Amino acid sequence: MNLSTFQQVSCDTVNSTLSQVINSLPDHAKTLKQAMEYSLLMGGKRMRPFLVFATGKMLGVKESDLQGPAAAIEAIHAFSLIHDDLPAMDDDALRRGQPTCHIQFDEATAILAGDALQTLAFEILCNHPLSHDLALKRIDLVKIISQAAGYNGMCGGQAMDLAATGHSVTQQQLENLHSKKTGALLIACVEMAITLASEISAENRQHLMSYAKIIGLAFQVQDDILDVVGDSSVLGKPQGSDQAQLKSTYPALLGLEQAQRYLEDLQQQALQALRALPYNTQMLVSFTDFVIHRHY
Repeated sequence: MNLSTFQQVSCDTVNSTLSQVINSLPDHAKTLKQAMEYSLLMGGKRMRPFLVFATGKMLGVKESDLQGPAAAIEAIHAFSLIHDDLPAMDDDALRRGQPTCHIQFDEATAILAGDALQTLAFEILCNHPLSHDLALKRIDLVKIISQAAGYNGMCGGQAMDLAATGHSVTQQQLENLHSKKTGALLIACVEMAITLASEISAENRQHLMSYAKIIGLAFQVQDDILDVVGDSSVLGKPQGSDQAQLKSTYPALLGLEQAQRYLEDLQQQALQALRALPYNTQMLVSFTDFVIHRHY
């Protein structure tokens, strides 16, 4: 199965799971439910679920056992996008080519939709079926995703990003910021798949976690580059918004050409980590190329 086919299958699978979860919710707060559905199912490449499925498949984990973690990580991601777009944060009106949640509905509903999607992720992890021998792994999955989403991960990284806006930072500070803001959820995708694997050596776990950290950083570097050179109609969000808001980015810190060279270096580091693994890593190799060369 090639990257495009696997990506489509992963996308369809997680969308089906998320749709079933949303449809199962009662209708006592219809507008909130509509806002959750809008933000969760309005599109997106589902790159985080893809990483869960690709890593898990490589390690021999059943697809059915990966569906819960994949859906949960996408619910967390959707929550983060809603809140990132709010007027108090990045104040964006466009997301995935559509009005952002607070524009489509209203600001209060958007805040509640983000809150509800965050807690929905934990409901999914607690309730989605797992193979009998993996049932005790639920608490490990909850621990991974809570750390990745909270103070020690995405939320903490977002706060660091806000604090750095308009100020000079070092490359190490920028990498520390983005390892939490962007990298933490991507790392969690790989770590959850590892957690569900029946056998993996400490050495191979280390190689995979190194790959996850590198690809998480590469993802953000490319995002920063696209904010400079991308097209809003392709990006699905306003091009140049980071520059306009004086955000700390790799092109701003290193210059565009040096940032692009750094991205190429990260690609080689990621591939080196994969070459050290005794598995069929072709799907992750293809994913790496996709992250590095994507245009949106």
